Amino acid sequence: MGQPPEVRTVPLPSGEHVPALGQGTWGWAQDPARRAGEKESLLLGLDLGLTLIDTAEMYGQGAAEELVGETLAARRDEAFLVTKVLPYNASRTETVNACERSLKRLRTDRIDLYLLHWRGAVPLAETLQAFEDLLDAGKIRHWGVSNFDPADLRELAALPGGDAAATNQVLYNLTRRGIEYDLLPRCQETGVPVMAYSPVEQGRLLPAPALRAVARRHEATPAQVALAWVLRQSGVIAIPRTGRADHVRENHAALTLTLTDDDLAALDDAFPPVRGPVPLEML
Repeated sequence: MGQPPEVRTVPLPSGEHVPALGQGTWGWAQDPARRAGEKESLLLGLDLGLTLIDTAEMYGQGAAEELVGETLAARRDEAFLVTKVLPYNASRTETVNACERSLKRLRTDRIDLYLLHWRGAVPLAETLQAFEDLLDAGKIRHWGVSNFDPADLRELAALPGGDAAATNQVLYNLTRRGIEYDLLPRCQETGVPVMAYSPVEQGRLLPAPALRAVARRHEATPAQVALAWVLRQSGVIAIPRTGRADHVRENHAALTLTLTDDDLAALDDAFPPVRGPVPLEML
């Protein structure tokens, strides 16, 4: 049996590299019958080099973080942990308190990348102050944002220290292409990676005939084609939700799939690119 392919990496603005393909945990720890499979998939992903693990305090009201922390107890240093603070916890004081709770659930002394989950009522400047406090204390290593549209990014960049965002995590897949018009080019120009959540639209796009036709040509699965399509872009990280070992292997194999110009044209016909600005979509 040959060695698994190396996982391509994407540079953060700091120069640190992270895997272009990670593991999502949205919906984890909700069903006790799936718990063992979720833990197995996380550890297999680590073995295969999918070391970026995304979670959030919102997922299961902290239960997903607890499951990740329990699973990684002996392998924490192998993982690049991403978690998120809810907007109503994003004041200067409450961000620090929320981070402390996440650290406890994750059984770790630091979070590699801490994101504001989406915009809320708290002024961005206050959240940035909290991120700076956490950086100074060594509780987080990088900070970033999630679900920020171009106007949000402009507002962020105008604030003191606002140009230090390490990523913008947004919805991106074949059926959600709005970011290609303005947000993705802006992030690529400024060197801020886009972290694509729900890259297979929670499985809903997989029956599409065009996707299945491309998959047949490559002896691949529709999910692998959908992931390869997202990963074709420079500066994009995909974080498909996992939970089963066979899906982890399937996702990992997408790294070896190169779509041809004909493939991309066929997918454009079936999932047309946008021709103007589109409000940022969220799930």
